[in-house]
Amino acid sequence: MSNSIKEFSLHYDSINESNTFSSGDIVEGRVVLEVTKEIKVDSFFVKLTGDAHVSWTEGSGDDETTYSDHERYFKLKQYFIQESSKKGESEKNTTLVDGETYGPVIMPGSHVFPFRFQLPQQNMPPSFKGFHGWVKYVLTVKLSRPWKSTSSTHTELNFVLRNDGTNDHLLQPQSATQDKKMKLFGSGKMSINVTAEKTGYMQGETIRVFVDIDNSSSRDVKLKYSLKQQQTFIAGKSTNRAYKDIVKETRDRIPSGEKSKFIVDMTLPHDLNVTFENCRILKVQYELKVYLDVSFASDPEVKFPVVILPAEQQCPPWQGPPGGFQPYPPPQPNLVPYPGELPPPPAGLYPNLYDPTVLPYPGDAAGVYPNPNPHAIQPGFQPAPSAPVYDPNQSTKESTPNMPY
Repeated sequence: MSNSIKEFSLHYDSINESNTFSSGDIVEGRVVLEVTKEIKVDSFFVKLTGDAHVSWTEGSGDDETTYSDHERYFKLKQYFIQESSKKGESEKNTTLVDGETYGPVIMPGSHVFPFRFQLPQQNMPPSFKGFHGWVKYVLTVKLSRPWKSTSSTHTELNFVLRNDGTNDHLLQPQSATQDKKMKLFGSGKMSINVTAEKTGYMQGETIRVFVDIDNSSSRDVKLKYSLKQQQTFIAGKSTNRAYKDIVKETRDRIPSGEKSKFIVDMTLPHDLNVTFENCRILKVQYELKVYLDVSFASDPEVKFPVVILPAEQQCPPWQGPPGGFQPYPPPQPNLVPYPGELPPPPAGLYPNLYDPTVLPYPGDAAGVYPNPNPHAIQPGFQPAPSAPVYDPNQSTKESTPNMPY
């Protein structure tokens, strides 16, 4: 930072306790600039951008190939001092300071420049950082001076999806049965029946699964289950998938010839990334797997899709959580024997109740929402700053670069 600039900082106001933002929210704040002597300024502005980016490398040496793609959702910009090259010749060397005409300068002292933007009312993915890509919503302020390096600073907003209460289709239970007949290293058969209470769960909620096991084989088996996150990165015709274990447990042994019933409880982290499929180049999905571990043989298994929804505290204040969801589940043992008979699953259940017409899963083309004009500059609010400005009525339009900053 220049010796003549004592402070150059960017601040925004929190609108809720979790310090999160969503579509349509107002972002207000201020830029604090303190200078020890008069400085000349070419341009001075703050911008708010929303972008997604993916990039990864495959192969090595001469066979190394890099795949990447970028998607811009919006760019909002507010000038405090307009670029002189974009003003008329008669205006290039003038600005207004306390009602007097001066050159394009900022006088010594501490100055506060307020700004105000409204996030677009459009379907955008939440903030996310993954193995090979990210989604970011960034506030950036830049100060350009003649014959000087540009001063800039930025901060990221935590953008979230709102739980809008339209998730009734995710309250449907899921149930499936898998049978296996032993052929090698044993005889008889075994079966596992799994019923999940629903498909959608909020951050911090407990997933409850009923497991019914019939081990009529000559082998002992172990019950295992896992919840896995899948991150999908898309660049043109190339796709890269990465996986992350959220829960992975090995539990009780089921001896040969025995039947067992269990309730499996898995409490989700409160900061778990939500499911999103509304990004063309990046998706986050989850899969629940319950299976029997059989040594030296293929494992009978049941898999269900799981949708992670924003927690209740991220709902708008006029809305509560969707009916049937448990924002504050009571503590439960991780795995306990089921003392009575399992309730029969509702009629008409089949292994996958995930409705692809409501929320696509899986598939690379699923969940693609068109962006009408990703390079369009959206107008923002422009209140007058409390410090000297260079023609505050000037237009704020600018061509959009390929990268956010």
